[in-house]
Amino acid sequence: MREYAVIGLGQFGATVARTLVELGGVVIGIDADMDIVERYKDDLGQTICLDATDEAALRAAGVADVDTAVVALGESTEAAILATANLKNLGVGQIVARANSALHERVLKLVGARRTYNPEERMASHVARAIISPDVHEVIPLSSGHSLVEVEAPRPWIGKTLSQLSVRGEHKINIVGIKHRRLAVDDRGRSVVAYDLNDLPAADDRIAEGDVLLVVGSDERIRALEKLR
Repeated sequence: MREYAVIGLGQFGATVARTLVELGGVVIGIDADMDIVERYKDDLGQTICLDATDEAALRAAGVADVDTAVVALGESTEAAILATANLKNLGVGQIVARANSALHERVLKLVGARRTYNPEERMASHVARAIISPDVHEVIPLSSGHSLVEVEAPRPWIGKTLSQLSVRGEHKINIVGIKHRRLAVDDRGRSVVAYDLNDLPAADDRIAEGDVLLVVGSDERIRALEKLR
């Protein structure tokens, strides 16, 4: 069972934390306000009142042992940056941070954030979906109960064609695109990963290792797909 720390239990952070719990995660909720910590102690597995800019306090709370930490300190740009740097120093494997601007996003990634989200653009519940499923790159809600997701091809599917997989008949989903991974060279001569999009996948198209699938379907069917990895 994966463990998560959510730092900052405002509306956005609390929704992320509760959704992670609903999806089966073990969550430590952290906030500097004791009243807020008390408010969510029954919803989350564990809540702690501490200042996330204090690296020693985070270590003492066991945050170094979580799989993923979410920094949801929207009101204080500086605190979010310091908390992210502390988590990096603690060796947290994946750090996800709330960004308020493009500049804030760049700084957060420089100090250790692997992913950033702007809550004005992304619903907290969908951010949680992307966090709890590392193979999911993006979640876009289409209508009630249906989404478009970018998800890494499940290992059992590698080497098979779409017709062999019977994605519509057996899995009740639609693959509307396949992004094929390749190595490229950027303007500075560095090796980078790039993707070529096949936006009209055919029945005889074969799934390769590293492919990212663009999938449309019900949230229930997409969750079943995510479990195939």
